[in-house]
Amino acid sequence: MPESAQPGASAGPALRVREMQLEEVGIRIDYFHDASDDDLRLIGVQRERLLSREAWREFYEADFARPIRDRINYLLAWELDGDVVGMAIADQFTFGEQAFMHLHILNAERRRTGLGTEFVKLTAAHLFKALALRRLYCQPNAFNVAPNRTLQRAGFRYEFTRELAPRPTDFPQPLTRWVLEAPPVPAA
Repeated sequence: MPESAQPGASAGPALRVREMQLEEVGIRIDYFHDASDDDLRLIGVQRERLLSREAWREFYEADFARPIRDRINYLLAWELDGDVVGMAIADQFTFGEQAFMHLHILNAERRRTGLGTEFVKLTAAHLFKALALRRLYCQPNAFNVAPNRTLQRAGFRYEFTRELAPRPTDFPQPLTRWVLEAPPVPAA
């Protein structure tokens, strides 16, 4: 699968976006299970609707056994200087058409540093290629300012804000939908 690296990475931190491996899915599971109730509320997740750690791992074992085009989720790891510092998840995708992405920087100390915008750009490029997408959506909670600003800075276009509960773990909340169209393919 494609890997992404920040151009000119020698001048500053080395950013890399790559496919998350099955052995690493505990990063996502722990991120949600170990989050505070306030943090979960900010991203619209109801703790009582989370799968147990064991059931979630079993879900990923089955999902990773499928070809990428048939998966329910496609997970990416965000690396900074070789350490995993965040992740992106594509779900609700139709291979060759569209996907919804979710973005998470793991440690609060790394947030609001400008890395999110660069990781989102690299993630979008990776997802367009790996899933052959024509468009990529992201819909953070409307009151969670940081991801909304990040998406705008990364070139996403605002579509709407409305109350939705897009996934089984979510509660109804005002979401802001952003979209990024695939870059045009150069003529051969």
